[in-house]
Amino acid sequence: MNPEDMFASVGESTEDTEFFTSLPPGYKPGQTKFVIVVGTVMSGLGKGIFSSSLARILQDKGLSVAPIKLEGYLNRDSGTLNPYRHGEVFVLDDGMECDMDLGTYERMLNQDLTRLNFSTSGQIFSRVLEKERKGEYLGRDVQMIPHVTGEVKYHLRQLAVETGTDVVFVEIGGTAGDVENAYYLEAVRELAFEEGPNSCCFVALTYVVEPPSLGEQKSKPAQLNIKQLMAVGIMPHIIACRASRPVTRKVLEKLAMYSNVPIDRVFSMHDVETVYMIPEALREDGIDETVLETLDLKAKTDPKVEAESRANWSDYLSKYRAASTPVTIGIT
Repeated sequence: MNPEDMFASVGESTEDTEFFTSLPPGYKPGQTKFVIVVGTVMSGLGKGIFSSSLARILQDKGLSVAPIKLEGYLNRDSGTLNPYRHGEVFVLDDGMECDMDLGTYERMLNQDLTRLNFSTSGQIFSRVLEKERKGEYLGRDVQMIPHVTGEVKYHLRQLAVETGTDVVFVEIGGTAGDVENAYYLEAVRELAFEEGPNSCCFVALTYVVEPPSLGEQKSKPAQLNIKQLMAVGIMPHIIACRASRPVTRKVLEKLAMYSNVPIDRVFSMHDVETVYMIPEALREDGIDETVLETLDLKAKTDPKVEAESRANWSDYLSKYRAASTPVTIGIT
């Protein structure tokens, strides 16, 4: 069955089928690529920084990108969250109160984002219940699968349609194994199946521990959590390893072996002086070319234009490092 026929069948909800996938007007299967970043082992690894940095270097290659953050909490937005527990709230131009990761995306990509670039479980469930009240599910019993997961896929595709972007970067909040983001993982698994080969690139951001008492890096927590990700049907194409110092070749090989990911697709993403060094570090490791290969994409710009963009970024980084005078900032 070709993609068009498959979508025609799953886009209808009748008593003869268990599928339910509504598509935004104007969406064509396979027209957009998706890079999906999932955290493992623990939260706070810097998924937003990694995702925005990767999006930046694809942007330098002439590809249009659009980020989205999927949060597991039931709040409709971040406006009522205690900033001491969750971090500072970031307000978008259209008034959407959201996670501070959206500020990272705006800085890295030089984009003004909107409420389409942020979603919570509260928003997803609210829309599902509104549709149920309007009878849009045609009398079906509304369930997590396919209706809630279908709403997640609809939102991702709607972002793709309204932005006309080449690549949508999806950051799933929390960690693989969390109850609150389990349906997000199921939704992107379904998305990858429906969109077809070379449409989705899954990146597992993991953490390599190094207990002070041992003085060596250990990969077991990362191995087990990536296995947990694979157990729900998501096979990562790329593994990015967070660590306090460069991850050893031995650890990278272990992770490659246990996760069925080639060693040249397992990268060290260790601590650096500033987050603005990360885009160039990823580029030097070749992760951008790995993503392009996975998604069957090619750069759209001349290498000279990309080199100019890199030079501008390096110039900014040089100014950042050269700063020596403290500045006092007042906010009212």
